[in-house]
Amino acid sequence: MTSRESMPFDIVIVGAGPAGLSGAIQLKQLALQEEREVSVCVVEKGAQVGAHILSGAVLETRALDELLPDWRQQNAPLKTKVRKDKFWLLSKSRALPLPIAASMKNEGNYIISLGAFCRWLAVQAQALGVEIYPGFAAASIVYHENGAVKGIATGDMGRLRDGSEGANFQPGMELHASYTFFAEGCRGHLGKQLMEKFGLRANCDPQTYGIGIKELWEIKPENHKLGEVLHTVGWPLTSDTYGGSFLYHQEDNQLSLGLIVGLDYANPHLSPYDELQRFKSHPRIKPILKGGRRITYGARALNEGGLQSIPKLSFPGGCLIGCEAGFLNVAKIKGTHTAMKSGMLAAHAAFAAITCDKPPLELDLQQRIKGSWIWDELTKARNIRPGFAKGGLWGGLAHAALDTYILRGRAPWTLRHHSDHETLKPAADMPEIHYPKADGVISFDKATNLSFAAVSHEEDQPCHLQIKDEQVPLTDNLARYDGPEVRYCPAGVYEYVEIDQTADKKLLIHAQNCLHCKCCDIKDPGQNINWVTPNGGEGPNYPNM
Repeated sequence: MTSRESMPFDIVIVGAGPAGLSGAIQLKQLALQEEREVSVCVVEKGAQVGAHILSGAVLETRALDELLPDWRQQNAPLKTKVRKDKFWLLSKSRALPLPIAASMKNEGNYIISLGAFCRWLAVQAQALGVEIYPGFAAASIVYHENGAVKGIATGDMGRLRDGSEGANFQPGMELHASYTFFAEGCRGHLGKQLMEKFGLRANCDPQTYGIGIKELWEIKPENHKLGEVLHTVGWPLTSDTYGGSFLYHQEDNQLSLGLIVGLDYANPHLSPYDELQRFKSHPRIKPILKGGRRITYGARALNEGGLQSIPKLSFPGGCLIGCEAGFLNVAKIKGTHTAMKSGMLAAHAAFAAITCDKPPLELDLQQRIKGSWIWDELTKARNIRPGFAKGGLWGGLAHAALDTYILRGRAPWTLRHHSDHETLKPAADMPEIHYPKADGVISFDKATNLSFAAVSHEEDQPCHLQIKDEQVPLTDNLARYDGPEVRYCPAGVYEYVEIDQTADKKLLIHAQNCLHCKCCDIKDPGQNINWVTPNGGEGPNYPNM
């Protein structure tokens, strides 16, 4: 077994996203107030803070106002206040305006780059004494002899493809803590292990997910409407597929444009990436982009399960926060403010624990979350997403209207979720989908767009996309579902190729293309793909997403 050096901290936080950084800041604030020394370390797998962060994003400032009330004076990168909301139902050629529910109204909110926001939060955290280490991926969990979490180990560097130690091998380092906060984001690979080891999902619904695919454009000034927010439902998705688009007009004539597709879709021929490219051809969307240029591209999975899918948050030695646990408010299409608040509440729980005479094995985070405005928000929104899963677009809209306007989120029932990997139907039973060829102006093929995500992986390393059974892709995925991983991956990672010009095929994995979206880990029908972290600092490098 490789010998590793170790460093002790009071709190170790895995992930420098909104939840992890907010937790770190709050911990240091509490320590200052009580004149206590609390050591806090944040590790981030991206090459820099914000490198792997992707969201729409419209920020509700409620948690930020609580955490850093003087954020305006501290030059926070919140420059574009929402000025107008629009909500359209699209057919192939038309757009019908729909009424905007109170939960979707963005008065007082800001269109932001979440990456820039996280970089700013990191500066605030470091000013308080938080140690932040970007480029270091938390690869494994370290346990005490009694089974409690002791901390994490960063990934070894310099291992070759077969797992052996190369000439430049350097072992990872163990970071030990009284409590470890896991804030890896949606479908964190360590979070999955913790949920299984401690049975954290025993009393909640399965998590359900969406894949968000985004392009950042610079458009012509005459097409730009600073502060305008547009959401759509309907075309190009069929009525039995959950999803919708967003267009956010931000500063410098930039437009955040994207499509979210629920990963509980049934048709294995569906390609979320190609649905976004087709969406841009709509006669109400294409003129906005005409004469513009695509700047950046990326994709990321997001939690959509809400209240019903929140697992047990605490376990001996640590807790789950942010999208690791799943606090997205689907009705608002926002999760940054709730993620931040969960980190702040974890900070309060941990500070109380480490400053008492006999620190408990587990933090009381669940009770704190249930007593906060997070729980109130998610309770009211709990039936929106499963309403669409059960009723399709039309039934979902009708149920959402009933739940929002009549029952006001207080329905005497709670609809349940299912696992996304169970929903695919055999390819032979579903209609084929023929996507138009990319024109290279408004729409783009995957390989071209991928070059705008600045993805980089060292090829001579163990593959971070682990196939549990090498036969399943051929005997099940290809034979039954026509190789759906080729289409649900937005980065061209998976490819079926012929062997020696015969009818036989094999699955190639182009791991160097991976955007770390986690879609394959979620949607694979046999749960045969396990995403683990590659070398620290690798993956996409989003400058302003």
